[in-house]
Amino acid sequence: MKLTASIVTYRTPHDELGKCLESLRRDGVCRVYVIDNSPDDSLRSFITSHPAGDIVEYIDSHENPGYGAAHNIALRRSIEERTSYHLVINSDVYFDRGILPSIVEYMDRHPDIGLLQPRIISPDGSEQFSSRLLPTPLDLIGRRFLPGFLSGPRNRRYLLADRPAGATLNIPYHQGSFMFFRVDVLSKAGLFDERFFMYPEDIDITRRIHALSPTIFWPDVTVTHAHHASSYHSLRMLRIHAVNIIRYFNKWGWFHDKSRRYFNQRLLKEMATMARQAEQGQL
Repeated sequence: MKLTASIVTYRTPHDELGKCLESLRRDGVCRVYVIDNSPDDSLRSFITSHPAGDIVEYIDSHENPGYGAAHNIALRRSIEERTSYHLVINSDVYFDRGILPSIVEYMDRHPDIGLLQPRIISPDGSEQFSSRLLPTPLDLIGRRFLPGFLSGPRNRRYLLADRPAGATLNIPYHQGSFMFFRVDVLSKAGLFDERFFMYPEDIDITRRIHALSPTIFWPDVTVTHAHHASSYHSLRMLRIHAVNIIRYFNKWGWFHDKSRRYFNQRLLKEMATMARQAEQGQL
């Protein structure tokens, strides 16, 4: 089996899920695991009647174990079935025909890559800058709570907003809405850390894979993410976000994180070199 995918749902709108499933079906995904963390199984009948229902395996988690833990249910199956690639995707992501075959072809030609993320845009066409530096506590605190004139320059650095246009880069943190895994590398790095209910599990798993193999931002293809940013609109989700970010820094270090410093500086140096070469007409 070449490519499987998983979507974690929680009271997900039918039209949103349907659009994502149709994108996956058109591009030849062998199986889509829908792990439903909702308090009921009302999505089951919708999936059964959907045109992509024949490739979907609906899994009722019977509880809400969290985002990463739910995806792990599917990832374990993909590892057991020796799938080549597995796509972790949010239900609010969709894309044109041919995107996934292009990614598979690129990954096949570059067998060292462990994880890939394409260019991600909003429905209005604006860039989402979802491939980032590994965050420091100040990056996350400033991004949310400081005024723009104080946090702006640091936030642009963290988001890699000034990365060379069109450049393929080895980036240590890919946001979790679209994570294209090479399954054998994933099995070595380990699955999502289930101590994180939601949010920093994508930072954690990217950096663990990054320590073993390249984790690539590949802007040659583009997908659309209708990002909800629920923690910006809900006090409950903000609390969940804060608790899990604390767990993340407790695991990796708040101010003394040698691998964060090494990975980030290596990437920034690479970007600076590319910028100089572009100025000199070498790129």
